[in-house]
Amino acid sequence: MPTELEKTDVAVVGLGWAGSIVAAELSKGGRNVVGLERGTEKKTEDYLTAHDEYRYAVGHEMMQDLSKETITYRNTDDEEALPMRRYGAFLIGTDVGGGGVHWNGDTWRYHPYDFEIKSMTEERYGEDKIPEDYLVQDWGITYDELTPYFLRYEKNSGVSGEQNPMGPKRDAPYPTPPLKETPVLTEYKEACERMGYQPFMIPASTISEQFVNPDGQTINACQYCGFCEKFGCEWGAKASPIVTTIPTAKETGNFELRTHANVVEIVKEDDEVTGVLYIDTLTQEEFFQPADVVVVTSHTTNNTKLLLHSDLGTPYNAETGEGTVGKNYCLHITPQVTGFFDKEFNTVPGAGALGICFDEFNVDNFDHTDLDFIHGGNIALKQTGKRPIEQNVVPPGVKNWGAEFKKESIKSFTQSLSSHAQMITLPHKNNYLSLDPTYKDDYGRPLLRLTYDLTDHDRAVHDFIGKKIEEVLVEMGAKETVRRELTEHFDIFPAHNDHIVGGTIIGADPETSVVNNYLQMWDEDNVFVIGGSNFPHNGGYNPTGTVGAFAYRAAEGIEMYLEDNRQLAEAGEVAGAN
Repeated sequence: MPTELEKTDVAVVGLGWAGSIVAAELSKGGRNVVGLERGTEKKTEDYLTAHDEYRYAVGHEMMQDLSKETITYRNTDDEEALPMRRYGAFLIGTDVGGGGVHWNGDTWRYHPYDFEIKSMTEERYGEDKIPEDYLVQDWGITYDELTPYFLRYEKNSGVSGEQNPMGPKRDAPYPTPPLKETPVLTEYKEACERMGYQPFMIPASTISEQFVNPDGQTINACQYCGFCEKFGCEWGAKASPIVTTIPTAKETGNFELRTHANVVEIVKEDDEVTGVLYIDTLTQEEFFQPADVVVVTSHTTNNTKLLLHSDLGTPYNAETGEGTVGKNYCLHITPQVTGFFDKEFNTVPGAGALGICFDEFNVDNFDHTDLDFIHGGNIALKQTGKRPIEQNVVPPGVKNWGAEFKKESIKSFTQSLSSHAQMITLPHKNNYLSLDPTYKDDYGRPLLRLTYDLTDHDRAVHDFIGKKIEEVLVEMGAKETVRRELTEHFDIFPAHNDHIVGGTIIGADPETSVVNNYLQMWDEDNVFVIGGSNFPHNGGYNPTGTVGAFAYRAAEGIEMYLEDNRQLAEAGEVAGAN
């Protein structure tokens, strides 16, 4: 029998960006909050020796141990799913702060079009524009409604940026100026401008100058060392939960952080969720943590797995189209082109979100009438800091070994640049998450199973955007370009990026969504689920800024629920609608 602990107001499962924001906001308001994190506690000083590419970027030291807990995957329902035992298409962070510690820091607001994609597409192009097999839907909340929450997240993180000429309206400038424009970025910007585009600096949580956020936490100025993605920042210059929200929560005296606490089930008794069951990963003891409210804020995959393990909500059935938990799983596919030049570039200095981009082919900023896809993607060239293991490219025709490889790789290290796009992926009825019937985790519980394959829409957008990327590099002076092509079927091992979404999606209708516009479950009033898992589709930007906005809104909703214990939205109600 598990040991029953003292009841708390709120139990938060996972202390990444979403969970730490909720913990900070509610504990500031006087609520007792217990944060449950399966990893260890980390501080800025823990990353003083983090400039080890093999240890962190190749060995994935900051990521979940896939030998103990992983997912299974397959392309179609008629295939057997097999466990993922090495990282590729996405990463799953571990320890306090989660992916908010090892991220690059690109901090975007999704466009108004993203939140109302179905209605806006049909209004402009007609109902036949969206193919029947794609589960495209509005989000049940509008950009205008989310605007104040976007701003709160940006102020928490000190985001450095400038106005996107083709972006959504802003209610205030970014808290800090954009990062430095390097000579490489200047050349890319000038090439874009010659082609008639309107380039701008990427909004970054690797910030340009020291900043004190509204909670009194200091974020330092970026040193452009180039070790961001897959690394923790030893300068405290990358906004993360361990720099901002976790310290804020602790300072209230109302927040208790428990590490090595792996939550395996949300407990429901007599038709009411009463708390969570977790296992101490060091002692293997089981504990029951009672709570008035349970907030699920772990990784996209784990959010879905916890609901399925706990029999909360209705699992999605791909054959019938019924159910919601597990539906609308989407990757972030990144078209990429490498250009080889006759001149040298200094690309060793960098930062995770240091880059120039343009939005002419994102959302509905261009006419899709004669195109066989909707949406698009943000196109960018980033200077993240070249590293010799992961970014060791050679021109086509050169073998990946031997004397010629050594000669050409040294030359190409300074004479090549890669440009990419964050590309839309639309949800398809056959791409979803479920529990695996065969494989189990260390605790004997079913692994989460991913069923996913590339769609015709994926290929159409990838081909279109890839050509646009290539054109800019040629304009910039590339003598040769190489496009990264899609495989025939989705393969989980080649790298794409970490931005996977869906499984517990937001919406205005309980028949088609898991949570309402306060991120409260339709089926369980005292359960809130927050993260990338809420996204009904993946947009043309990194998702973290929108996740942060969701977390601030959810914190308000949780406080409202604790006051009068009610469902905060009605079916059909769209937050922010005129």
